[in-house]
Amino acid sequence: MSTAPHIYVDADACPVKDEVVKVAARHDLLVTFVSNGGLRPSRDPMIRNVVVSKGADAADDWIVENAGPADIVITADVPLAARCVALGAAVLGPTGRPFTAETIGMQVAMRDLKQHLRETGEIRGFNPSFSGKDRSAFLSALDQAVRRARKA
Repeated sequence: MSTAPHIYVDADACPVKDEVVKVAARHDLLVTFVSNGGLRPSRDPMIRNVVVSKGADAADDWIVENAGPADIVITADVPLAARCVALGAAVLGPTGRPFTAETIGMQVAMRDLKQHLRETGEIRGFNPSFSGKDRSAFLSALDQAVRRARKA
């Protein structure tokens, strides 16, 4: 018998918290929101909030220390995604984009290149706005990730 996946959310500035709760409730899964502060408490016993110290990577470190191969991690942070992929966890960005063992190397390289170009002034650091299409893609991707994790 396999254990149910746990969903960990890098909650600082995460635009899909409500969608995570919705999918988790449908599948009866535990969710842990990890943040440096400012989380709204939930009365739902399946939702846990963890507030970590204000250190630069404190939330990332907490997630890496607690997530495992059967779990799902939600983050837009590429270095955190790489660490979680190395653990064997399923990792999704808030637009539904998966981070996988096959793609994470290129995603890290692109992140580093864009950071370098922003630092040298070659490009501006604006991210595209989050759309309804992104939200819908995320809901579908998370639901699929949960189904795959349950089968594993």
